[in-house]
Amino acid sequence: MTQQDNELVQAAAPGLPVVRARESAGYFESLRDRLPKGALSALGVAASLAVFALAAYILGKTLSNLSYADLLNAFRATSATQILAALALSTLSYLFLTGYDVVALRHLRAHAPYRVAALASFASYAISFNLGFPVITSAAVRYWIYSRVALSALQVANITVFAGVTFWLGMTLMMGGGFVYGASALAAIDGAPPILHIIVGVLILSGVLFYFGWVTVERRSIKLRGHSLDLPGFVPTAAQFALGVADLCCASGALYVLLPAGVPLDFVPFVAVYVVACILGVISHAPGGIGVFEATMLHAIPAASQESVLASLLLFRMVYYFIPFVVALALLGADEGARRWTTLREAIARILEERSN
Repeated sequence: MTQQDNELVQAAAPGLPVVRARESAGYFESLRDRLPKGALSALGVAASLAVFALAAYILGKTLSNLSYADLLNAFRATSATQILAALALSTLSYLFLTGYDVVALRHLRAHAPYRVAALASFASYAISFNLGFPVITSAAVRYWIYSRVALSALQVANITVFAGVTFWLGMTLMMGGGFVYGASALAAIDGAPPILHIIVGVLILSGVLFYFGWVTVERRSIKLRGHSLDLPGFVPTAAQFALGVADLCCASGALYVLLPAGVPLDFVPFVAVYVVACILGVISHAPGGIGVFEATMLHAIPAASQESVLASLLLFRMVYYFIPFVVALALLGADEGARRWTTLREAIARILEERSN
């Protein structure tokens, strides 16, 4: 990639400047220029370390009080039906994730077969979810695969941006809906008044509706690091919301079905808790949010024992993160082997043809 392409890929980081108007972007650019050099990076690192340290403290305190015999019993109590349901929902989640790239390719008027887009999407997410730094890892995997069908580094960077927006649109919409619909259940968890959750949820949903209307009423484009990017209109934005929500419901559902029986938390407020845990994991920059995600869910999910919840979380980490990671590496290895074999076979065919002539 060129330096400009690298900068654009970095601009795809969660936080998403793509939803800002030109005036807001100019304001933040000038604000950044006025701050001491490296101040924003230092604040980001400090925030990440603070979140990780707090999560480590909570998780350490929780683990110190666990009964490992009860944890093993919780693993044994998880039925095969629960595990199969989690595997099925995880598969659906990754299937919807492939739609992120398909919609992005259509919006950018780039062409790639579905099998290529599916491999690029699945492998990039399965690897970035485990290794962390998703902007770098997912863009690198996508570029490795899409470059074979003559997509440029800039096109791959734009696909990464588009996919990131799709992911966060789904997260934001479900978080707002969860805060409104599950206000009472969430209040029982954190002790805040239900009306506070409703207000926060309404504000989040209002922001989502504003963005949807903003990109629908007329064609919008923004500039990222000197590059112009057209924002999607009504149909692709609606597809982004649909795919983001479907993916998130399946991913959170994979954990929900693994929870022990009797957890007094409906699915929609559970998704709101799940989203908050994911966001904290992203902020911490821990690979896959490991430790931070678990600490948040352990603190938030009401259950008869923390051992049973931890067993569910560990099984979810295996089903949704580790197994797809291994499958992605195997698929990438097989794809690379098949490509090299095709190249070798074509070379041998040319040599034989030349000898016959």
